[in-house]
Amino acid sequence: MKSRREFLKQASGAAFAAAVVPSILAQAFPQNRTVKFPGEDGLVLRSFRFVDLESPVEYFNTWLTPVPHFFVRNHMFEPSELDAGEWSLAIGGEVEQPVTLRYADLRKMEAHSVVNALECAGNGRAFYRPQLPGIQWGKGAVGNARFSGPRLRDVLQRAGVKPSGKHLMFRGLDEVPGKVPPFIRSIPIEKALDGDTLIATHMNGAPLTKHHGFPARLLVPGWIGSASCKWLTELKVLEAEFQGNFMSPGYRMPNQPVQPGQAPAPADTHPVTALTVKSVIAGPVDGASLKPGRIIVHGAAWAGEADIVKVEISVDGGASWNEAMLAREHAHYAWRLWNYAWKPSRAGDFEIMSRATDSLGRVQPVAAQWNPGGYLNNSIDRVGFHVA
Repeated sequence: MKSRREFLKQASGAAFAAAVVPSILAQAFPQNRTVKFPGEDGLVLRSFRFVDLESPVEYFNTWLTPVPHFFVRNHMFEPSELDAGEWSLAIGGEVEQPVTLRYADLRKMEAHSVVNALECAGNGRAFYRPQLPGIQWGKGAVGNARFSGPRLRDVLQRAGVKPSGKHLMFRGLDEVPGKVPPFIRSIPIEKALDGDTLIATHMNGAPLTKHHGFPARLLVPGWIGSASCKWLTELKVLEAEFQGNFMSPGYRMPNQPVQPGQAPAPADTHPVTALTVKSVIAGPVDGASLKPGRIIVHGAAWAGEADIVKVEISVDGGASWNEAMLAREHAHYAWRLWNYAWKPSRAGDFEIMSRATDSLGRVQPVAAQWNPGGYLNNSIDRVGFHVA
């Protein structure tokens, strides 16, 4: 019997794969349902082909997201076999001396830890109207974890970045199906040399799992998840931004707002980089039926390279706002847990809204600006429920 990967690889690019395979998989692995995958617990299936799993918002109740509760995003097939002893990282391009490092070399280097809210750029894509192609993420393509490993700048210093080096290209060990372009992207050299940008080997104190990039991944804190390349195998210093499918047309935003349904010219776009300010209500969950009495509204908020300074709650459709209490645990790039105690004055249906403000003065908008990629949806969160 063929494995799922062999079956899909054989069908990749064919009409059969386009028409028949999705319907078969939809029956065997219905989307939007919680599923069990090795190492993951109760996540929501968003795509079976490359394994994309979303965290239920109820999991946003701890400062560090347990690895089994952490969302999974794949653009390609995960590598078949991974052996830390056989793994290597090649560093070349605009450097004084190309080098190749082994996993043991990374483990000998000074480790640094960063707590980071890692979020897929397309988180919330399902709520844009008109709808857009791509993974239909709800609210849960985000998690907060402590990543550890050597600083990327320490690794690059071994090769010596030339003055001509302006961007850093990265490639992972994803297995590319058919004629699909490989997942290769780049970041500006300034971000690559930042002291908090890592080659992470550990997540929440344990070695990375396969779903999260074992044996080593990039960790580009505060930026969209696609910058934190998994199963890292090559770094190349470039004179200019990498030109490829996952840099353009992928992961770009219009320079100016566009009307829903419109697509700007490529020249009128820029790469998506840092995350924006956002909050999500983890409880009560949407559609819940609650008993009368005191209700603790709680959730998480994050702001990329900025810090959360305030989360506000409205129970009257935005006519008035009250500050929530921020949890004590906080760190640059990390999410901030919050809670708000509220007692309904009556029985009936209610809607609670949350909005966050960050240290740059950005406030979560009522509605995010529509864009053709469905990126960075940070609209004010809303949850409806019934009090009996």
